[in-house]
Order: sequence, then structure tokens, then C-alpha cells
Amino acid sequence: MSQVKILLVVIGFMLFHSCIGTKKLTYLQEKESKEVDSIARIHMAQEPYRVQINDMLSIRVKALDQNLVNAFNPISEANLDATTEEKVYFDGFTVDRKGEIKIPILGKIKVLGMTLKDIEQTIEQELLDKYFKETSNIFVTVKLPGIPYTTIGEFGNTGSQVIYKERITIMEAIANSGDIQITGDRSNIIVVRQYPSGVKRHSIDLTDLDAINSPYYYVKPNDLIIANPLPQKSLGVGTNAFGTITSLISLGLTLTIIAIRL
Repeated sequence: MSQVKILLVVIGFMLFHSCIGTKKLTYLQEKESKEVDSIARIHMAQEPYRVQINDMLSIRVKALDQNLVNAFNPISEANLDATTEEKVYFDGFTVDRKGEIKIPILGKIKVLGMTLKDIEQTIEQELLDKYFKETSNIFVTVKLPGIPYTTIGEFGNTGSQVIYKERITIMEAIANSGDIQITGDRSNIIVVRQYPSGVKRHSIDLTDLDAINSPYYYVKPNDLIIANPLPQKSLGVGTNAFGTITSLISLGLTLTIIAIRL
């Protein structure tokens, strides 16, 4: 019977380690005692995005007399069937390897590391200095073609996607990617982010409410979001709790019978 006890201990150990607790699956938990409305007072300020090499920019120049600025605006209406991203690809302005964009008449302008607001002000000032008067009421808008990002790992849907908003959270990006699967490690989501100085790797714990305060809670263009698997997946368990338990019980009963007969 000692063999049966050993088998039962082994089975119990396997069952314990094959189960994924709800704390590992629940998003934004209050890890410490907090007020119910504490989320309302969380500081949400985020560093503005700074333009990178290969970014595509949509630039529009407006004035009281629109005919005066037509030369600066691409004719995106030529292909009405194109998506927003496709229009920007054909009619937008790509940041080259030197960190510059080339605008009709104005020529090349250095934009690497600048915010969209900085670029708007720079182009507007260039136009006023060289071609227009203050009375022309020049107005420049610079936008990105949505926020592109890529998900890999334990997501329902992986790959590159674009959300057409000026600001999105990592929770929105995850929801748009089919959520993280039950075998994904929500406590250590990796965000690989581009900076003018290079690429950096960051981590964010989405099971903790304090994740909302993280500088990586808001997705930046071209972010790579990685959901690595929990240890349970490497053991071949965790994806189907009922099936896993049933298989282990069946295995245990089989081994017990064999042990008794021996």
C-alpha cells in the first residue's frame, strides 16, 4: 500500500501544479486594501510620442483661401477604396533614415524625436517665414495613421494591427487581439518599444491595479507586445482543466491497479 500512497502524492502534486489560480487570470486586481473609488484619482499623464525613423505622417495645411495651400496637400481622394493606412502610405510623408521628411516646396525638414505638436509648429513657422503672412491664418495638422502595434505569444489573435485612435491602452490592444489565453502570463507582459536612441524592453503586471500608472499602460506606435506562457503550458497542462484532471485521475487509477497487482 505504500506504493499506492506514493502514487497518490505524485498525482496530488501534479494536480496542484497543473491548476491555474484565478489570481493569475484576473486583470487589474487591488493587491492592497484601497478605497473603491481609488482608480478615479490615478495620475494618467503620459509622455507624448516622439517620431521614429520609418514612421508615416499625415500632414494637412489649411488656410482662409484653401487654393493657396493646395500644393502642400496630397490628393488622397484619388483612391477612395484605400484604407486610412494605405492612403498615408501613398500620400503621406515617411521619415527617412536621416530622420527627415520631404514636403513640397519646403523641402526636407528634420523631425526625428519630435512630437506631432512640435512638427505642426515647425511646418507652420516655415510657411509663415517663407510663403505666407499672418493674415492667411495658416493651420497645420500632423497625425499618425492610427496606432500600429504587434502582438505575439499567448494571444487569441497574433500579428500586426492598427487602432484608429489617438490614444489606446494596452487593455484595448489586448482585447482587440482576442485577449490573452488562459496559459498566458498576465503578470509579466513584455513591451518592446522604439525610442530615438534604440529599442528597449519593458515589463508590466496586468494583474495589478497599479499597472494603470505604468508608462507602458498606453500603447505607443510600433510597440511589440509579448505574452509569454505560464509554466503550466510547458508541462502540457492548463489549457483544459477538466481534461487535465480527468487524464491525471485516469492515469492514477491505472498506475494504482498495476501497483496493487504487483
